[in-house]
Amino acid sequence: MKKITLMLSSALLLMSSCSHTTHNAHWGYTGHNGPSSWGSLSDDYKMCTLGRNQSPINITNSLDAHLAPIQFSYTTAPTEIVNNGHTVQVNIASGSSIVVDKKRYELKQYHFHTPSENHIEGKSFPLEVHFVHVAKDGELAVIGVMFEYGKANTTLAQLWEKMPMNKDEKHELNNVAKNLMDLIPTQTQYYRFNGSLTTPPCSEGVKWMVLGKMLKVSQTQIEKFAHAVHGGNNRPIQATNARIVIK
Repeated sequence: MKKITLMLSSALLLMSSCSHTTHNAHWGYTGHNGPSSWGSLSDDYKMCTLGRNQSPINITNSLDAHLAPIQFSYTTAPTEIVNNGHTVQVNIASGSSIVVDKKRYELKQYHFHTPSENHIEGKSFPLEVHFVHVAKDGELAVIGVMFEYGKANTTLAQLWEKMPMNKDEKHELNNVAKNLMDLIPTQTQYYRFNGSLTTPPCSEGVKWMVLGKMLKVSQTQIEKFAHAVHGGNNRPIQATNARIVIK
């Protein structure tokens, strides 16, 4: 019961702002309140330092477990795009979900990081999107999709036109980037591992699935997003420790 309560608490924080801030402890990606200091900024953030299953990681030495495909049921559309000071987040109307291991997780939002937080075989990517899902028991499941440089992404182009460039600014999304599957690669082989939130409070017990195929993004699109979040917004790679990555 205690674990479920903690997961529900983390889920509520995640849904409210994606910054997971409690007790007004200010955190960021640079300076004295950057990632190396998160664990000391608040008692609520201690897991950022003490946790043994922290995210992101460098995905390497994965074991082939013939994972069953993720069952996508993304049937609803984005409702608003928000700049919370740490990322740009797209909130989703209720009703979209995935099924993994016969368990349903409802999609709540997706948001972006530049450069990518997770690495694959030591490689960083210019952009990563995280699709954040919550099960009825509060367990979180995050799907990560990497972008590599190429032509401008048409779905991002629609979102970027509405992108709020200032903290606490948000815009409604009406008939914008309606098909959520446009940001999911057609080949959905993925890596799976146990991890955490990548921002305070760094709660663990998050089911991570990082897709192996990349989408394209242009340099100009990266530059606009970076401007909105005042540079990079990625947490450094964390130790894998005893975890096993399967695919």
